[in-house]
Amino acid sequence: MKILLLYFLLFTSILSAQTTREKIGQMVMVGFIGNSLQFNHQTIDTLKVDLRQRNLGGVILMGVNQNLQNISQMKALTDTLQKYSSTPLFISTDQEGGNVARLNSSNGFLNTSTAFRLGTTLNREDSTRRQASIMAGWLKQVGINTNFAPVVDVNVNPQSPAIGRLERSFSSDTIIVYNHAKWFVDEFKRRDIITTMKHFPGHGSATVDSHLGFTDITSTWRSLELYPYKRLVNENYVDMIMTGHLFNRNFDSTYPATLSFNTITNVLRNQIGYNGVVISDAMFMGAIVNNYSFEDAIVLTINAGVDILLYTTNLTQGTEKHSITRRIIEIVERKISEGVISPNRINESYNRIMQLKSKYLQTSIASDDFNQPNSFEMKNYPNPFNPNTKIRFTIPSSVINANSNSSQKNNNGISQESFFVMLKIYDILGNEVATLLNEEKFSGVYEIDFNGANLSSGIYFSVLRVNDKILTNKMLLLR
Repeated sequence: MKILLLYFLLFTSILSAQTTREKIGQMVMVGFIGNSLQFNHQTIDTLKVDLRQRNLGGVILMGVNQNLQNISQMKALTDTLQKYSSTPLFISTDQEGGNVARLNSSNGFLNTSTAFRLGTTLNREDSTRRQASIMAGWLKQVGINTNFAPVVDVNVNPQSPAIGRLERSFSSDTIIVYNHAKWFVDEFKRRDIITTMKHFPGHGSATVDSHLGFTDITSTWRSLELYPYKRLVNENYVDMIMTGHLFNRNFDSTYPATLSFNTITNVLRNQIGYNGVVISDAMFMGAIVNNYSFEDAIVLTINAGVDILLYTTNLTQGTEKHSITRRIIEIVERKISEGVISPNRINESYNRIMQLKSKYLQTSIASDDFNQPNSFEMKNYPNPFNPNTKIRFTIPSSVINANSNSSQKNNNGISQESFFVMLKIYDILGNEVATLLNEEKFSGVYEIDFNGANLSSGIYFSVLRVNDKILTNKMLLLR
């Protein structure tokens, strides 16, 4: 038992040095090129490392030319992404309907109506609910759990190049925008799909496109553009809010919204009262990269109060391609050591992210992981959990046969080696909180229920000992 405790304390001390890195990893979402995870593809190999070793928080899937070719391919891709991820993964896409809909007739689904047609031409609750329900079913079918929709920008300028001209706004009437957004969200919630209100503080009056460059809305923006956010936040319809890279001198005389502490923390969080996850719009848009360095944009965005930094690629540009996730982690760690970013700022974002994942992402272990017990491993699902989780582990005879206690017959009457198995739960300080197993077991696959109803939120460890071999698994309880 002393050996077990020493091993556990050593593991905990190593983990404590990695905790900040893991939290920062959860604050990153990336896109990538490819329709599967093949080891012979440099880009995807980097993504695998991000998922397995850097605790990448999410991925964004784009259209038929990048990630989404057909229904069976999409499901295989999302299953694989979750399998490789050490923490349940945000798998996102843009499924607004109409001109911005990654699932459409090109990859096995149907073309859909624009928000403008739903909110202005039709303006019927049943029409909006029907389309939202259909699209939510599609996302559920292929394993996409996060939708960057609905757009709650008010159609102040019908010729706005990124919003009005593409019919992405429901209406110029704030009440209509609010109603249709609410109906849209309702249908996605029924399928446990996370939705995202965008683009705060309102893109509907802009005369230029923030994809291309600096976007100043100071003279065109109207205070009524905050109305949908205020009401939807107050009525608890909001899972996530996406910022717009929009400069408004009335909010901040120096920085656009994504990089602005006053816009994100003072206005959105303190004045409107929103305490949930904030995600940036794509950080490589012209409005950002034409005016700020990669490093400065990261620091300003995090300090502004944004929780997730969104990049539509997972590799840096140039001849030498490196993981963007790794670069972000290294930059943020350095800025924390320099006192430029507070550790509390990272903890705030991490807690918001994990609370949202705990609410929606009940990711289970793929069954093919455990068909043949040829490796000594342990996982729990869901993780994070509240308050119940299942701990699943394998005892492979090929790995630890030499340490078996005796030869017995299993339930099928087949002679098989047995092993002494102990499974305990410890808190972050190394205190034992539960013993789940303390008996002999055959080689095979096992699943044990664990209930943390009497425990407080925090990190716990399941520690499995099979004879003289020890395996440790980190679990997160969110109450």
